Amino acid sequence: MASKHFHQGLFKPKNIEKYIGNASNIIYRSGYEYKFMVFLDNHPNVIKWMSEELIIPYVFNGKKHRYFPDFVVEFKGDDGTIKRMIVEIKPYNQTLPPSVPKRKSPKALKNYEEAVLTYAKNIEKWKYANEYAKRNNAEFKVLTEKELFKT
Repeated sequence: MASKHFHQGLFKPKNIEKYIGNASNIIYRSGYEYKFMVFLDNHPNVIKWMSEELIIPYVFNGKKHRYFPDFVVEFKGDDGTIKRMIVEIKPYNQTLPPSVPKRKSPKALKNYEEAVLTYAKNIEKWKYANEYAKRNNAEFKVLTEKELFKT
């Protein structure tokens, strides 16, 4: 099981004019998010960006919820057109269905149950985010360390 410990902090953009929203309260919740923020802040093709400012309503288990995707980015594509992307940052292992534990201890089963619920909830959020993106001339992407740290 992945560690519950993660890095969190306040991001201070160098190019504050690119940020949409409250630039004095940009919070990263992982090292992956921090690295992506640095990329967005410094990349010349990124026109505007925001973090956890967009709200996408969704339904899970019959209840209404609100999803705050990690990022919305407006950038100039390779062809010169302006593109909009909604981005969720996740560790790769959280984008896969959880594996049934080999040991059936109560703790292992409880962790598995929580992982299944979290995975199901994420899949539902991402379905709504895809639909929202299509309605708003954008693209939705889940990025993991595999996409973020290509060499």
